[in-house]
Amino acid sequence: MSVGRRAFGLLKPKGGSICSVRRLHTPNQHFHYQLSFRFNNQKSQQIQHCSKPSALIQYGQIRQFSLVPGMELNPEEDENNNDKDQKSDGSPRSRWKEIGIKCLETAGITFSTLAMLALAGWGYQEWYHMSTVKKIEDAFKIGDPSFVLSAQTKRTGETEGWVDRQGQELLNDVIAGKLVGRYYLLIGEKGTGKTSMLLEAMRLTQGANCTVIDAHADPEIFRIRLGKALNFQFFEDYIGALFSLRGPRDTTALLDIERAMNKLEEVAFSIKKKTHKPLVLIINNFHLIRDDDEGQHLIELLQQKAEALSATGLVTIIFNSDDYWVYERLKKLGTRLDVVTIRDLSRKESVSVLQRARRQNFNETLSLEDANHIYNLVGGRPQHLTAVAAQKDVITTCHKLIDRERTWFLNQCGLLGMEMDDDVMESGKFSTSAMLLMRALVEMDRRRQKETGKTHLDCNDHQLPQVPLWIARKIMTRPDYIQVYDNLNIFTIDSNSFVRADSVPMMQAFHEIADMPGFDELLAETQQRVSDIESLGRTRELVAKDLVLNGTYKIDMKTEKGSALVSLLQQEEEDDDDDFIEQTNELKITEELKSWWWSKRNAKFKSHKHDEHESKEQCDK
Repeated sequence: MSVGRRAFGLLKPKGGSICSVRRLHTPNQHFHYQLSFRFNNQKSQQIQHCSKPSALIQYGQIRQFSLVPGMELNPEEDENNNDKDQKSDGSPRSRWKEIGIKCLETAGITFSTLAMLALAGWGYQEWYHMSTVKKIEDAFKIGDPSFVLSAQTKRTGETEGWVDRQGQELLNDVIAGKLVGRYYLLIGEKGTGKTSMLLEAMRLTQGANCTVIDAHADPEIFRIRLGKALNFQFFEDYIGALFSLRGPRDTTALLDIERAMNKLEEVAFSIKKKTHKPLVLIINNFHLIRDDDEGQHLIELLQQKAEALSATGLVTIIFNSDDYWVYERLKKLGTRLDVVTIRDLSRKESVSVLQRARRQNFNETLSLEDANHIYNLVGGRPQHLTAVAAQKDVITTCHKLIDRERTWFLNQCGLLGMEMDDDVMESGKFSTSAMLLMRALVEMDRRRQKETGKTHLDCNDHQLPQVPLWIARKIMTRPDYIQVYDNLNIFTIDSNSFVRADSVPMMQAFHEIADMPGFDELLAETQQRVSDIESLGRTRELVAKDLVLNGTYKIDMKTEKGSALVSLLQQEEEDDDDDFIEQTNELKITEELKSWWWSKRNAKFKSHKHDEHESKEQCDK
């Protein structure tokens, strides 16, 4: 009689007995609930017609084929479930319909999940890009950490009474963004004040739109320093690697530098719209990059970027170098390159710097006579003037500085004479080439002093003798050593390709070495020894053993000219005392010899002391 039924589980009605209930479905759509009771271990059944079974007994909440006692039955839910049972009549059409609906639901959930993931990834990518650009923009704002750390190396007193040198106004305009469309190479000897001039120009703008990088021989370290200066992480903090994808960092240092420069170009474009000024990127100690294939690739990359960014007016790059070879590399491809040469201070500027430094350090006034004497000894190199002015005994410090330069030159290029071993022939060539160039410069300086007669205190600045680079190579008979000498700070090459001593103390050391007893003979012997060693490689020799001294031997030559007679003569023994004296003259560098050198330097100053008043009058004029 029933069309369908559903079991609802066990209930616990009032009275405490256990009963079961089920709903019967009749054709007239009336619901009958059949209840089974147990009272006193006797089972009874009762059927009632009722639309709300709660009128019969307190029901619990229905779960499919289960009942939780103590909960209330929801008859509307029961009726809806029963309607579904009626509709699901088990036909194939109904089953396919249900499967299709479930497939659509699954596809919708999958699509929405993927859409949310894609939206989140796109949002993170856009946020990361904006965050990277914002960090690079912060690197060029006022108060840049790179400028603050660089400026801390200068004491506060050094900015007071700053000496405006030649080229300072140009650097001020470049860093202020007034000059656009060029990039620059600062070249000069070590200690001429190139970095100080750049920091002074940055101080005027408080480091706005400017940042500083210190170059390094290793491209990986240069990459890290470039990222620190630009506040760029090279995608090392990018979380895309968490999805097992190859990250953009899996590459070389040059590619990372290329990416950093591309980001810099993007930031410079946005800043140019706001400020109408280019960014300034300073690469300090550019000569530290190795002159090999990897270093040349790095220089070529940076120069290409400098050319492109300066042409668009977005970024101005300044290369700061001590060595000449950097200029040779940049000149090959440079179309917008400007070279700025930084030289030593003049006599007037040096005297002013010395007097001001003595007032700051010791609160004393340095006389004009002593200041000119110091300039005669060490010249106008800011590095040397600062070191001398910081010591109590300035004259003694000047002599020690010259001694240090002489010792450095002899340690690097000392002559070995005829006793040089054939295994160190390359060292002999290196030393001989340096000494030949040094002697040529000394002879030029001697002729100049003889012609002018101005070896005493006067108003003229130091004019170090110099020769063109091609002539210097001819004097040395080698074209490749001059770059090594420049790296060792023995000789220097300016932007006009002239070679001279690296500094005034080094030129003083050249004179003292050339004046040493037996220098010319020792140089000639070393040249002869080098020539002999080279000839040994081109000569075939016959060696005869166990011969009697002073014996005469006849060697038959099977030639048309007949035979030849060879005599073996005993050589005279050299006097050991003469060798000892000669070696003593060559190697004797004692305190007595230093005192002799010092007195000789002072003699140049004191021998013309009676002409000091005339020189002062000329200076005043």
